[in-house]
Amino acid sequence: MSPAPSFPLRRWTIVLGAGLLLYFLPLPAFSLAQRHLLAIFAATIIALIARPVPMGVSVLLGATLLLLTGTLPPEKVLAGFGHPTVWLMFSAFLFARAITTTGLGVRIAYLFIGRFGHTSLTLGYSVAISDLVLAPVVPSDTARGGGIMAPIVRNLAQALGSEPGPTANRIGAYLTLVGFHCTYAASAMFLTGMAANPLIANFAKTIAGVELTWGRWALAASVPGLCTFALVPWLLHQLSPPDLRDTEHARAHARAKLQHLGPMNRKERLLVGLMLAVVAGWITAPWHGLSNTAVALAGVCVILLLRVVSWDELLGDKRAWDSLLWFALLLMMAEQLNEQGVIGIISTAVFSHMHGWPWPLALAALAVAYLYGHYTFASMTAHVSALYPGFLAAALAAGVPPPLAVWPLAFLSNLNAGITHYGTGSAPVYFGAGYVAQGTWWSIGFIISVVNLAIWLGVGLPWWHAIGLW
Repeated sequence: MSPAPSFPLRRWTIVLGAGLLLYFLPLPAFSLAQRHLLAIFAATIIALIARPVPMGVSVLLGATLLLLTGTLPPEKVLAGFGHPTVWLMFSAFLFARAITTTGLGVRIAYLFIGRFGHTSLTLGYSVAISDLVLAPVVPSDTARGGGIMAPIVRNLAQALGSEPGPTANRIGAYLTLVGFHCTYAASAMFLTGMAANPLIANFAKTIAGVELTWGRWALAASVPGLCTFALVPWLLHQLSPPDLRDTEHARAHARAKLQHLGPMNRKERLLVGLMLAVVAGWITAPWHGLSNTAVALAGVCVILLLRVVSWDELLGDKRAWDSLLWFALLLMMAEQLNEQGVIGIISTAVFSHMHGWPWPLALAALAVAYLYGHYTFASMTAHVSALYPGFLAAALAAGVPPPLAVWPLAFLSNLNAGITHYGTGSAPVYFGAGYVAQGTWWSIGFIISVVNLAIWLGVGLPWWHAIGLW
């Protein structure tokens, strides 16, 4: 019989201490209702970082406290479940379940590796491209990077004689770093690449009045994102050079895996067609007028009608249902902070010293602070929920054009994940493989973060101007 889990007293002390302090501390700038809303939201975000309980439990507790304290009425607390953004994210998770269940994700990865994995560098690019291909329809870097790509990377490294320890630098360390840094970069490329991206789109709409559609997001990310994918695997090859340069054995290993999988079956072929149709539906939304959520839900319905996966299999996807719960409630809290005026008060107070700065300088300072603020977060969703509204409001107050203000912060909400070994769900999976020491992980992560800043601001700003986004 396993022992009962210990009560995380220290973590709860941090969460409750911060929440109670804000709840009862007189803050003249806030009304009583605003202060209570801020206190419960802050305690919820700290709980997402400290993790005394799972994320869903933390958010459910926060929503329940809003009800029990009378801070918000039930219809407002539960309003998030009717938000289209929530169902877009949920639908994308169900697509991810179908990709995993049918084995299509593994097949795609091995196809690229078997075709392009001639050398250690081209093998790195194969891993990167595989993740990029999966990103539009796997809305979680944890599911995509940690659940699909990381096991393949580990398997490839072992097949090439590279294990954690003395042989880590043979190729395992390099492939691990490529897999990780390209996972969150792929998340930045698509509205459906990361669970919190739709939340960002909602903030952009409600705070700045800017609509981030699937097509606009992909177009805005295309040039800086492809620059990242072209440069980062090569740069990692210099920063963590593998001892093994000829990887023809990896191609043979991938081809053997594909032979074992056999030809694509009916479900895989149907799923490929449906994925292409859904992505086409998102891209052509300005012409047919259907929302991204409507297109995604239609795709899920077709998957079920054609029995690509069964309803019972979708019901068994705990990640999707868990995400539906916490995402809807977290979105509600964040929206209420803005609706009740809390975000405006905080952004005015915190960023008042930037008054009078030229807006390009203000935007650069906000971007850098936003990215490196992720050292204190273990979740991209928690980071977005806590900081994106305030930083966006500060950028607008500094005079940054609204269509421009939303984009750098949106992309950096994904790119900030690379600076630590705990900054996103896929990080512990890759780091936990044991191929890269923590000091090396952090130092390389910082270098890549500087490169990403240079690419996404240096290349992104003129690109967004050229395509008329600002």
